[in-house]
Amino acid sequence: MEVHQFSDPLVFETPTVATLGTFDGLHLGHQKIITDVVEEAGKRAGESVVVTFDRHPAELLRPESVPYFLSSFEDKVSLIADCGIDHLLVLPFDKEESERSATDFVKKVFLGKLSVDLLIVGHDVHFGNNREGNFAFLEQASEEFDFEVRRIDPVMLSEEDSEAISSTAIRRALRGGEVESAMQMLGRPYSISGEVVYGDQRGRTIGFPTANLVLSSERAWPADGVYSGIFTRADGSEHLCAINVGRRPTFYEHANTSLLEAHLLDFDDDLYGEICEVAFLHFLRSEKRFDGIDSLVEQLNDDVAKTRSLLT
Repeated sequence: MEVHQFSDPLVFETPTVATLGTFDGLHLGHQKIITDVVEEAGKRAGESVVVTFDRHPAELLRPESVPYFLSSFEDKVSLIADCGIDHLLVLPFDKEESERSATDFVKKVFLGKLSVDLLIVGHDVHFGNNREGNFAFLEQASEEFDFEVRRIDPVMLSEEDSEAISSTAIRRALRGGEVESAMQMLGRPYSISGEVVYGDQRGRTIGFPTANLVLSSERAWPADGVYSGIFTRADGSEHLCAINVGRRPTFYEHANTSLLEAHLLDFDDDLYGEICEVAFLHFLRSEKRFDGIDSLVEQLNDDVAKTRSLLT
């Protein structure tokens, strides 16, 4: 996949099929849109293009209510590439872009940059100043500027579901510790990457050494609790792990911030300084305070046994 900036000169000699969105988390709904873009481009012997922004528009427009992100920008680029897209066009979302009219966006981006033949969008598409660029607007613009537009209906996990898959629904599931539900909507386990740093070494003294990750305050975290998951090292090797997200109330009664600690099963090596990924597969239990080390160790042994049982 080729990544382009808005300032780059683009020349397409074949038809382009494009879509537009923030695509935070690239869940199954997003994947449906992008898969259709790739398939239609193949049918037309054209190029497939995803248009996105270099940051979430809310960071500029609603800084007091920016959502916790499900993916970093780098992760999003990688996930889009995995879908088989030919080109990614990244637009800078600044004051000028926020004030651009929907009509000007169509002229400058879809027509001027991409010479778009078909535009495929989600059911809740909005762009341009005051979010005026919705699907009804695109239907009118497509007639005026001679391109096709198609809307993808909301994606449901099942016929019984009343709510569509969305980034908002996934964030809500994570806040409730429902990592299995988040995994269903994403089509993959929810994961977080970070650098392994030195902790207080307390886990090692009781027989449960942990890899402590530095996490971005902008990312969505699962609720405080204990989970089973997969720990992936920088070299790509994977290890089963029991994960604690929380404030460690047994040792720190008044801790203000949550930490992520992963105990890797059957593993004894130096991880400090590595950028690693932790994927959450199952919720095991809520975090709680123990009366002493013995009861904590007993519970940790149980957590490890459950992790091994669930993942092997």
